This record gives sequence, C-alpha cells and structure tokens, in this order.
Amino acid sequence: MSLAVLYSRALSGMDAAQVTVEVHLANGLPNFTIVGLPEAEVKESKDRVRAALLTCQFEFPARRITVNLAPADLPKESGRFDLPIALGILAATGQIPSQRLAEYEFAGELALTGELRPIRGALAMTYRAVSSGRAFILPEANAAEAALVEQAAVFPAKSLLQVAAHLTGRDALDRFIPSASLRSPHYSDMREVKGQGQAKRALEIAAAGGHSVLMSGPPGTGKSMLASRFPGILPSMTEAEALESAAMQSLDGAFDIARWQIRPFRSPHHTASAVSLVGCK
Repeated sequence: MSLAVLYSRALSGMDAAQVTVEVHLANGLPNFTIVGLPEAEVKESKDRVRAALLTCQFEFPARRITVNLAPADLPKESGRFDLPIALGILAATGQIPSQRLAEYEFAGELALTGELRPIRGALAMTYRAVSSGRAFILPEANAAEAALVEQAAVFPAKSLLQVAAHLTGRDALDRFIPSASLRSPHYSDMREVKGQGQAKRALEIAAAGGHSVLMSGPPGTGKSMLASRFPGILPSMTEAEALESAAMQSLDGAFDIARWQIRPFRSPHHTASAVSLVGCK
C-alpha cells in the first residue's frame, strides 16, 4: 500500500482542530515534501523523521514521499506531527499494518534516537479528541495531563519502536490510569486581610451574584492583595470549567497538574504592555 491516512491535532487559538495526515509514496527521484501550510518546525520534521526511522532500524524508502496535512488552510506548527508522519511512512511501505491507524490519534516530537519528546497542548488535544471516539497515543511525559479528561483513552509511549510494536500487536501499550490522589484546591485566605471591610463586602457580593469587578486606586491600596484572594470565595469549578481552564493553560505550555481544578489568577505588573500580557503566568 503506497498511501496511509492517520489523525492528529493542531492548535489553533484556544481550539485543537483535527488534522488528517496523508502519506503517499510514488515512483521517481527520491524527495520528501510536506504540504498543508506547515510552519518551519513542521518542515524540519523531514530530517527528524528520517534519522529516527533509520536509528530504529526501519527502512526509509528511496521514493517520492508526499505528506499532506489537511485541512490545507489551517496553519500547522511545532513538532507534534513527527510521530504521525513517521508512522504514515511505515504504514505506506508495509512495515506496520494500516488497519488499526483509524482507531487512534497521534502526536509527539521525535528525537533522532526515536525517543518521543513531550509536546504542549496535550490536554487541549484530548479534550477535543474525545468527541471523535478515538484513543490517543502521545509521549509518556504528557500522559498525566492528557488523561485528566475522564472519557479519554490515553496510551503513553516512550519511543517510536513502542508505538510500532503496539500497532503490530507484538507488545501492546498500557492505557494510562490517572491517579486519584489529587490535592484539594488551596487559595490565599480572605481572612488574612485586615480592614478593607467595604472592599471585601463588594467582593463577596460579586462572588455570590457572579458579577464582574473593576478595582481602581493608587498603588499600595490593596487591590492585588484582595484580587489574589477573590478566587478563594468563588464556588468550586465544575469539571467542565476546570477542563476548559486547564486546556487553555495547556496551549502555551503553562499547565501544572499540581494546580488542577484551581481557579487561575494572573498578576501582571501595572506597566505591562498588551503584547506582554499574552501568555502571562
């Protein structure tokens, strides 16, 4: 079979859109082309994939290789497509069976040794992938984050060889089971604030009624101190709210599993520009 079709995810703003990875082999002078609006780091995957396949003792075909990342109008970035591209080449050359590829979505950056390196946005991808009904195969370092989505079937792998062995049925990957020992959310306590009775009363009313709050005043009057304690008097997040919040943090690599289900709070400096606020931790 000279054509293989796999599925992955691309990060687009706050969404993780599905990407169909099509790998086609044809006769002619050896060439490796990636189309579908790839960024520079995606184009560089050609060299990472070639080295990883050869290091893992797979055959790299001396043919015209065309990789299409559909939809073509969606920008593709990062090294997350290394794994599906490598598996597509193996399936198109018959080195692994292609029958089970439709059961999974794949993402992972390849080292030249064939090891899988972590990627950002793993939770955002599995959060969107659940609706497709497919399981997800990704680097082991991302498994705990990705498995926070309750319905997601996550299979972590350490290397390209492990994924190939799983697809051939020789050595199946184990489904990741998340730990139930997650810490309860901890916030700064509003009781630590002395005085400020009127401001605290305003925050309590806003929290109870779900209202927005605008704090105004000169530096040093306690605005940031009160705002940092405001999440502690808000209702606990629902699972859907916690997943959506964590998925947004996962997009820029800022997600910390130890802070799972904790309402996010950001405290940028008052002189920060609009550009610097993007991705502020």
